[in-house]
Parts: sequence; structure tokens; C-alpha cells
Amino acid sequence: MNIAEDRPKLSVLVIDDEPQIRRLLTVALEANGYHAFTAGDGNHGIAAAAQRRYDAIILDLGLPDVNGMEVLKNLREWTQIPVIVLTVHDGEAEKVESLDRGADDYVTKPFNTAELLARVRATVRRANRGQGEDPIYRFGDVEINLASRQILRKGEVVRLTATEYVLFRFFVQHEGKVLTHRQIMREVWGAANESQTSYLRVYIVRLREKLEANPAEPALIATEPGVGYRLIEAIPATAGTH
Repeated sequence: MNIAEDRPKLSVLVIDDEPQIRRLLTVALEANGYHAFTAGDGNHGIAAAAQRRYDAIILDLGLPDVNGMEVLKNLREWTQIPVIVLTVHDGEAEKVESLDRGADDYVTKPFNTAELLARVRATVRRANRGQGEDPIYRFGDVEINLASRQILRKGEVVRLTATEYVLFRFFVQHEGKVLTHRQIMREVWGAANESQTSYLRVYIVRLREKLEANPAEPALIATEPGVGYRLIEAIPATAGTH
């Protein structure tokens, strides 16, 4: 018996006005064990989202009736279902706005289907992670225990300043998710300092110097050009290795 076959299928709603995109994603999602549902515009997408519980939503921002940002705003008024937005190439302002409005991730068009499916898996995994837990997380040779506030690299204790720790903890709490400059500044330094991103660049450099094997080629804290930063996804120590 295939154990995977006994697991309940996750449901994904695709809101996109391009029939070929809807067909492509339906085939890809179904082939990877998801139930796929589709809507061809924003109003039908909102209605579909309200009719059943989905595990994730893939939302095109370029919809013909309701702007995708408005759809996202509407969704965030009543649900925290993970939303991955589809944006056009080089739409940095659009990416930042969507993340600030509550999107969980973004993929640019034209997109790689495997990458999009990986983003779906990641967002669903984050959403389903148990609340209130303080597991030990491993990121390569870096380990952090959120309960004891201890950070190790190759088994050696890493000393972080109070601000460096708050910043790194924020990344860990949102591992794998793109965080905009504004989101990070607001969380770590307060809303009054949202525009002072020079602070952030300095502290990112410091964290990389203390945590990265090669700070000049960071593999832990990745830069999302024009948008913000993303911490690579962790492996909870309690989950073991495979």
C-alpha cells in the first residue's frame, strides 16, 4: 500500500484569466496529488474562495475585472489561506505591494512549473506548522533554539547582539518566505523607521559575517533584488533527516 495515497489531498484554487495557464496548473497540481479548482476572474475567485476551504490560492494579479491586489485585500479581510501571487517580470513594486498586503510568496511570469509547485508546498507547510512550538531549527551548519535563544554554528555558540537576534528570529519565524524591507524594518525597528533601510543592510551584513560559510556568496540569507530578503527553509531538528 502506498502511504501517500492514504493522505487527504490538499486543495488549491487557481485564479487566472488565461485558460492555458489554468489548464497547465490544473494538470500539474493534479499530477502532484492536489485537488485543483479554478476561477477565470477576480469576482469568481473571491466567490470560490468563500465556498470551501482551500490549502493555498494561486492568484494572478493581472485580472480583467477586479485588480489582483483588490482580490488579495478582500481575501485578507477574512482568511489567512496562503496566497502565492503571479506577477510579471521586473514588477518589483508589484511584488513588494503584494507581500505587504499579505501575500505569502510570488512567482514571476513566465514561470517554471516545478518552482511554483515547490512554493506551494512550502507555503502550505508553513501554514500547517504547529503553533506555539519552539523547535530547534537547522539551516545547514547553523542551528537555533528559539526556546533557549541559543544559536550554534558548527557546534560553536554564535554571539549575536540583541537587535541581531531579534532580526534573525524574525527570519526564522518566517523561514522560506520573502520579507520586504518595510516588513522587516517595521517588525525589528518599529513603524517610525520603515524607510531607514540602511540600518537593515548593515545588520544583514553582520548576520552573514557571523552565520554564513561565505558571506560574499550568502546561502542562508538570500537577497530578493528590489524586494527584501528570504531565509532558506529550515529542517526542524525534531523532524529528523531523510
